[in-house]
Amino acid sequence: MSLQAMGQAAQQAAYQLATVSTAVKNQALAVIADELEANLESILAANTQDLDAARASGMSEALLDRLMLNEARLKGIASDVRNVISLKDPVGAEMDTCVLDNGMTLSKRREPIGVIGVIYEARPNVTIDIASLCLKTGNASILRGGRETFHSNMALVKVIQTALEKTGLPAASVQYIEKPDRELVAELLHMDQYVDMIIPRGGAGLHKMCKENSTIPVIIGGFGISHVFVDETADLTRSVDVVINSKVQRPSACNALDTLLVHEAVAAEFLPALVTRLNQDKVTVVADASAKGFVGSADSLRDAEEGDFDTEWLAYTLGIKVVSNVEEALEHMRVHNASHSDAILTNSLQNAEKFINSAGSAAVYVNASTRFTDGAQFGLGAEVAVSTQKLHARGPMGLDELTTYKWVGKADYLCRS
Repeated sequence: MSLQAMGQAAQQAAYQLATVSTAVKNQALAVIADELEANLESILAANTQDLDAARASGMSEALLDRLMLNEARLKGIASDVRNVISLKDPVGAEMDTCVLDNGMTLSKRREPIGVIGVIYEARPNVTIDIASLCLKTGNASILRGGRETFHSNMALVKVIQTALEKTGLPAASVQYIEKPDRELVAELLHMDQYVDMIIPRGGAGLHKMCKENSTIPVIIGGFGISHVFVDETADLTRSVDVVINSKVQRPSACNALDTLLVHEAVAAEFLPALVTRLNQDKVTVVADASAKGFVGSADSLRDAEEGDFDTEWLAYTLGIKVVSNVEEALEHMRVHNASHSDAILTNSLQNAEKFINSAGSAAVYVNASTRFTDGAQFGLGAEVAVSTQKLHARGPMGLDELTTYKWVGKADYLCRS
């Protein structure tokens, strides 16, 4: 099928989905979850094919972790789909209702965006996340995963389309671009006749390419350097636990810690204790000159080089810098793309408020791990992306962020004077 034909089919499916009841959409989601569990063996076999090819190509351990499905992860994905069923359907909800002086009742009513195009890389779980959230909100979707996830995604899309057909919904509600050719991505980015929004999920290069080439509105998300600042008032023992969790709980995630900033007043006490824990997890320390004197006991250590503090590591690597105050920490963050998830560890209300108000991040934390930036953790169900731009949506994009609204005016044969 050509992309133009896919676009036409998606648009027709979106027209139908826009008027489908919540009960029917929830039934389709329930069948998707059931089909995922019923087809567990075939999905994992397909994923094994992708993993074997990825290892043979020299893919990094961090990306292999993103790519990997196992029984526990697949059952977790099915559970996430069932969780979406329990969430309130935003479609049809009315907001900001008022009665004008002329007697008209005016409100905003939520409705689906239409057709969502999503371009993503080595994350097969994204296929299910996007499909489930788009279906719940009445949107059709066109998906384009990476070459490295081909077999996994084909198996997952087959499950989704089988579930759609079993519940009487058009299979074209969720479509997948089977060929990984970059030319097809360029074509998708110009299909504004059929596609209403593009969401890229991947590295900075993918986001840049979509922004520069798309004739469709693009939601930028997923990329950003995540920071933790340990200030001079922090509980240092508990701060070690938070830093370790932010870095190693799942280092391949986009909200994993990239750069640690430590106040100079506590660096001599805090950093050696932290390095002991980093050594246990075999984390490589990339030290700025300001931090080098405090991290000499690191098993794996190198000097920071040009560009290191602009690198999203996605691996067991951590950049460390010592700063003189919260203002210097915030300035470092502004220069080095703090747009995703950033945290301050502090017992100072003043420093906490300054950090919250000044950090330009989509998600800001006080005394908590950066790893919480996630649709499920926020109670949104799954997510289609973590938006790091400032228009329409920020942070984890759940159901509400996949809707737009129309103005609805109701009156008694009212004419404008």
